[in-house]
Parts: sequence; C-alpha cells; structure tokens
Amino acid sequence: MTSYVSADLRNLVTARARGVCEYCLIHEHDTYLACQVDHIIAEKHQGQTEAGNLAYACTCCNRAKGSDVGAIAQTTAEFTRFFNPRSDRWADHCELRGVEVVARTPIGEATAMVLRFNDSERLLERTALASIGRYPPEH
Repeated sequence: MTSYVSADLRNLVTARARGVCEYCLIHEHDTYLACQVDHIIAEKHQGQTEAGNLAYACTCCNRAKGSDVGAIAQTTAEFTRFFNPRSDRWADHCELRGVEVVARTPIGEATAMVLRFNDSERLLERTALASIGRYPPEH
C-alpha cells in the first residue's frame, strides 16, 4: 500500500526539482506522461513518505525503477545502489554527451541501465527536444 502524499509535500517535491525529472533531466512539460512523486527507497523497503525520501520522476523513469533500489553494475559485477537525488550530485555520476546519458560511476551505470536512459525512444525524444532548445533544461 502506498502512503498518501499531501498536496503540500507534492508541491515541495515539484518545486525543489523545478519541474524536471531528477533522474533523466526531462522537464515535466516535455514528457507526454508527465512526472510523479517517487519514493527513492520504496515503502516496502522501509522508505518513508517524507521530503528526504521523495524525488520528482518522469513516468518512464518511475516505472522502470519501480521499487528497486539498485542493480548489478556491469563494470564491477557487484550490486550497486541507484543514484539518490537527495544525497548525490547528478554530474558526479552521469554526464550528457549530446542527448546520451553516459555513466561516470557504477552508481550512474546501474541507474542508467535500469531506468533505460538511452533506449532508442528516449534518445529520439531528447533529440527532438534538443533541436528546439528544450533539452537539457537550463538548470
């Protein structure tokens, strides 16, 4: 069962992220399915419904992540936690090369792999947005 996220808490999460998915950096206005409030650590893993455990995620990232907390990184062959928007800096773990998200660390690698940052459909979407100056977002 998912806990209720109050309107005030949803507004805080959205404002803190400036309307941008904290995982793939797409703006909520540029994604067909919009963005959602995501539990970074799922409730079934004892994650709390509080600001410090919530992120703003596009539907693609949120669905791909599900309740997962990490994956086996190919470079290390070890279980590696996902990028955490509350404690990590995105640029420390990933970088943009054009519209492709390239992992810099095993954390970035595990996150990019499971959230499917570079699937062909997502690259096409970001390419179209980049061509009109909408990706990446300015902040």
